[in-house]
Amino acid sequence: MSTAYEQISREHLAPTSLTIRPFKASDADYADAVRVGNAVFPEYIDTVDDWRFEDANRAAYIQRRRWLADLGGATVAYGNYSQFESMYHPRKFSIFVAVLPTHQGQGIGSALYNEIVSALGRLEPISLRARTRADMSGSMRFLQSRGYQEDMREWESRLDMDACDVAPYAGHEATLRAEGIRIATMTDLLERDPDCREKLWALDVELTNDVPQPEPHTLITREAFESWVFGNPNFLPDGYFVALDGLDYVGSSALWNSQADPTELYTGLTGVRRIYRRRGIALALKLRGIAYARQRGVKVIKTWNEQHNRGMLSINEALGFVKQPAWVNFVKKLG
Repeated sequence: MSTAYEQISREHLAPTSLTIRPFKASDADYADAVRVGNAVFPEYIDTVDDWRFEDANRAAYIQRRRWLADLGGATVAYGNYSQFESMYHPRKFSIFVAVLPTHQGQGIGSALYNEIVSALGRLEPISLRARTRADMSGSMRFLQSRGYQEDMREWESRLDMDACDVAPYAGHEATLRAEGIRIATMTDLLERDPDCREKLWALDVELTNDVPQPEPHTLITREAFESWVFGNPNFLPDGYFVALDGLDYVGSSALWNSQADPTELYTGLTGVRRIYRRRGIALALKLRGIAYARQRGVKVIKTWNEQHNRGMLSINEALGFVKQPAWVNFVKKLG
């Protein structure tokens, strides 16, 4: 039995009592979906507030559907299809499936995946994307056996604040100030620069275009950018740093809060405009972030970089970030 473009796996037959149902966006469904995701990825805890914020700020043209899988009256799996706002194409989609660790290997993931793929058929997709971590061998096999091919890897790196030593970089920011480059927090800029939001959006667009990703970039509008940043419950204006040359914004690095774990921070985009690179500006931004994290009593900073981005990887390695298992991006081209 097969759809037009997807052969259904016969490795396992799902329990006959399994029920796959559409996600209703109720409080209970949000809680169940988040619970499943957190059980599968306990190192990256989400909250219902995180999900609701993302849903409220998703562009109207981005298509997404969600499902839950119930067994014995309890939700044991979650899945969706969606699209990427940052690399949008109307016929390109991503697929995500998560099954509680206690229920993996029973055909539940396969059944949920097949349900999602079947629903996608009416949209005539030309490619499907998925992502997993390299040490999750079951997920790797699941995708590879269904014709997905790897096309990009990202290193996750973590900085243990107790082991971090920034003493070798004492005076680095002062050297940049002598060259006319200063670093300000978003708090300061919002108070003193009436053009702050416009300039930050323009900087982000320029820097994002240089970030490696597997599909062409699509422009984020200023309105969407402001919603994602300034309306984000994890926004830390004192942890968002901008490098300036006079009144010009030339680089930035942001730390984001974790609603679920106050001892962790996530690094967002760190970048410097091309004509200002190789002057140590990105390093100075990172050092500011480390100092800020220490003031908050943070234990770990997490960041992600494409595996060939040696410039940023070198900075992270010099500061003591330690590589974790890579995140692997897969694509399956259809028709």
